[in-house]
Amino acid sequence: MKNYILIFLIFLCSCKKTFNSNNTYSNDIELPYYNEPTFTPIWLDQSNKKLDQIHRIKSFNFQNQEGKWINQNDLFGKIYIANFFFTSCGTVCPKMASNLLKVQKEFSSNEKVKILSHTVMPWFDDQEKLNEYGKMNSINSNFWYLLTGPKHDIYKIARESYFADEGFGKSVTDVDDFIHTENFILVDQNGRIRAIYNGTLPLETSRMIEDIKSLL
Repeated sequence: MKNYILIFLIFLCSCKKTFNSNNTYSNDIELPYYNEPTFTPIWLDQSNKKLDQIHRIKSFNFQNQEGKWINQNDLFGKIYIANFFFTSCGTVCPKMASNLLKVQKEFSSNEKVKILSHTVMPWFDDQEKLNEYGKMNSINSNFWYLLTGPKHDIYKIARESYFADEGFGKSVTDVDDFIHTENFILVDQNGRIRAIYNGTLPLETSRMIEDIKSLL
């Protein structure tokens, strides 16, 4: 329940009322920035010097389902959705995969958009397992990267860069606590978080698709 309430509030915050020439207002969807695990929205225009202080995703280097190593330089100038999953998950992960396939259908021909799905069970989900999972789920490996790597590195970037497992009423007692979040994180061309969504909800996916279009 806390997840839904927080995401709903984030959605409300992203709708900013602006006045037109007739002194009536319209709701323009304007994506804020997120700087910390509380996901408190921050609105800044591109000329604001404070933009340099906004949180960015830290450097990374993970292997995808094709055996290629993907790092932050491969995503420079691109918009992407990040999430965390594991191939043997039979609860929320199929719903999340189904929703991400909608994103793939919408943007797979656009080189400026990608999906990054990080396994939270890298000791089981190696490159071969991810490749098999990708083929079973009709995943386009040129558009949607299924990533594996050292557990410490994945969990570190999940918590410190994407704020996964944080801000949603979850209690993390140890750095090795299992991460399993149903959230999608929208990252812009400059590596900054612009939105978060409940990945199990089709309505949230539709909103995410529109938000991606607004950044292109």
